Amino acid sequence: MKDFVYNGQPSRVVFGAGAVKHLEREIEFLGARMALVLSTPEQQDQAQMVADRLGSRAVGIFPRAVMHVPIETAREAREEARRLGADCAIAIGGGSTTGLGKAIAMDSGLPILAIPTTYAGSEMTPIYGITEAGLKKTGKDPRVLPRTVIYDPELTLSLPVAMSVTSGMNAIAHAAEGLYAQDSNPVMELMAEEGIRAIAQALPIIRARKDDVAARGDALYGAWLCGAVLGNVGMALHHKLCHTLGGSFNLPHAEVHTVILPQAMAFNAVAAPDAMARIVRALGITGRATAGAGLFDLALNNGAQVALKDIGMRAEDLDRAADIAVSNPYWNPQPFGLAQRGDIRQLLQRAYEGVRPE
Repeated sequence: MKDFVYNGQPSRVVFGAGAVKHLEREIEFLGARMALVLSTPEQQDQAQMVADRLGSRAVGIFPRAVMHVPIETAREAREEARRLGADCAIAIGGGSTTGLGKAIAMDSGLPILAIPTTYAGSEMTPIYGITEAGLKKTGKDPRVLPRTVIYDPELTLSLPVAMSVTSGMNAIAHAAEGLYAQDSNPVMELMAEEGIRAIAQALPIIRARKDDVAARGDALYGAWLCGAVLGNVGMALHHKLCHTLGGSFNLPHAEVHTVILPQAMAFNAVAAPDAMARIVRALGITGRATAGAGLFDLALNNGAQVALKDIGMRAEDLDRAADIAVSNPYWNPQPFGLAQRGDIRQLLQRAYEGVRPE
């Protein structure tokens, strides 16, 4: 039997179609009275819906969350929370908005209530990331974990199909790496496999029927599980590459995860065969396809871009990306330090061209 340590994260989850109706009750459970509502500019209408529902308990809206949480935006949001006297923050949206909430919490200790409208999974982790001077710095701090998460599939109906697919692939990446993480455990392995299965089955239905609430619910359920896995175990090669490409080259977050995931799985396949077998089983693959190929096909067959060149990466930046990634590597079942710089450069080339893993 495998020895392990399991440490559950102390968060409250409210799940179900129409679950946003419980927002006032959940604010009361937090003991909060003055909420600052956070969103991206594109989701300001949803932020306004939240503020309208809370009435006098909403002290304002900060609709300027952006990808990778630039330090300047984080400072501006923190100051706005102080100025308005907020005693909690509500983050409605995807990983960018949740990340901004975490930046506020890390500085002030304010409790965060997250209402995810994508499948990013950030709401289930104590992991934060802030970009400063072109480098994305990540870390873990229990203060940034949202105290309460409201999962309402009806709020994801407006998420475009293309974004739904890449967001789902982003969530799968959290679980896939959790299967071979250095500190994984049987509980996380069960959650990871189930999370991958739920999302992989939901994405084709969402692509065919965007407003299918049941499929949206399955995807959100999977995202919850995948996010919980990321919140309990360490990150490896895949996330290191995505942090590098996103933070240093400003590539779109979910799209980067979608492109890199199959290539990272192929890189780690020999070193983590049990994890790859679980991924294959969760994807429902038959025949001889590998985990990397199966994930590539899941993205491609549902209309996602599978090449870095198609999401804004420049060929001349691949060398610098490889240098950044290997200069401070995360633990990985297949090492990728300075000695493996050539292998990482080759991985990035394949990702740049969109080559299906063998």
